[in-house]
Amino acid sequence: MRKLQSAILLTAGSAMLAACGGSGIFNRDRPDEFAVQRQAPLVVPPDFTLTPPAPGAPRPAEGTAQEQALDALFGGPAPRSQTEISVLDRAGAAAPGIRSLAGDPETNTVAKGRVTRDIIAAPEGDGQNAQTVIPS
Repeated sequence: MRKLQSAILLTAGSAMLAACGGSGIFNRDRPDEFAVQRQAPLVVPPDFTLTPPAPGAPRPAEGTAQEQALDALFGGPAPRSQTEISVLDRAGAAAPGIRSLAGDPETNTVAKGRVTRDIIAAPEGDGQNAQTVIPS
């Protein structure tokens, strides 16, 4: 009975370990789902004397996938509603081009002073011996 249980356990363990292998139907080449982009609908041009586009050239009406992603993320020139404008004004919204100004080497930063440097340079500890001094 003990040998039978050991044999069943060994067989089950071997089967589970074999399932971790890298071959089979689940390890096949798949298309890149992020490289697929939606094609714009076909449009008949009003002037039929146009020259056909070069093979492999991007379609002029839709732009590249990167441009479409940037438009979707950061928005284009879409008008905002009055409610959205008032909420942004009350919240103190940043300038529209602030993301490109933040990484500019000409951007000035504020020196936080000696206290901030002391806090950052403080040694780590578990807090058992922490003390607070209130200046008088």
